[in-house]
Formats: sequence, structure tokens, C-alpha cells
Amino acid sequence: MEVLDHPASDKAPFGQAVRAATERGGGWMGWVIRVEDIAPLVTRLEREPVDGHRRFPDNRVLKWKQIGVKGLINDPQLPFFVCYENPELHPSGAIGEAPEVNIAGLTIAGDPDRVREWLGLSPTQTSTVIDFTFIAPHGNAGLMSVTFDTPNGQVVI
Repeated sequence: MEVLDHPASDKAPFGQAVRAATERGGGWMGWVIRVEDIAPLVTRLEREPVDGHRRFPDNRVLKWKQIGVKGLINDPQLPFFVCYENPELHPSGAIGEAPEVNIAGLTIAGDPDRVREWLGLSPTQTSTVIDFTFIAPHGNAGLMSVTFDTPNGQVVI
């Protein structure tokens, strides 16, 4: 992915995050967590959500609210959060359907305590669904790799 060379890209938080990842040399820009309700994050993180949208060629518009994209620029080990207003339009298919490919694990260069704090988890908890591996807690932070479960076995990117 590359940010468009357009003034609007420099103003949009997501465009800024893409540009920052490119300037770091590429690789994974970051990670995102889909939530059903963004209100608890607004309260816990004391941040206001930002509206986002994507217009499809047939003029349908997928809308969402997001929190944390600007934080991703400064601390790429942390995810941002997205709450879809009309998830039935999400291009990956209807949310709730069982996908053929799932994320099995993330390898993150960073501080597990900082990530748990951002996620609102206890000091010993990370996820009951995805395996997290933390490496180089004092190096350059960020998402290093993602492990996917596929019908043909695991794939690490």
C-alpha cells in the first residue's frame, strides 16, 4: 500500500499512518481490532472517534468510526480500533460468517505491558483467540509478522 500524493492524504490520519510506515521502510503498517461498540473505548482512552468511509463503484458507502490511527504513527506496536456502522457492506463478507482463513497469531516487537494496557487487559492476559509473541521489547516497535490458519495449513507473512 502506498499513500496517494495528494494534499487530502496528508490531512487524513490513515494517510499519515501509511506515509509513516513507508518512511520506516515498509512492512506491516500496523494492526486493527474490530469492535461492536466504540463508546467504551471513547471513555477508557479519553479520545473521540474519527469518522471514516469507503465509497464503492455502485455508490454504496461503508461507514465506520475509528480510534487510535494517530497513535499508530507514534507507537506502531499498538492497534487502532474500528467500529463499522453498516458491517453488512464490509468487503470481506458478512461479519459473523466463518471465514476460510483466520489470524492465528501476531508477532509484535514491543512491550507486552504497553499493548495490554492499550487493549484494556489484565497484566497476564492478551487474547483468548489469537496467539501473541513479543520480541525485542526495547527495539523498534511494530507488527513484525502475522500467522494465518488456512485450509492448506499455516502461512506466516
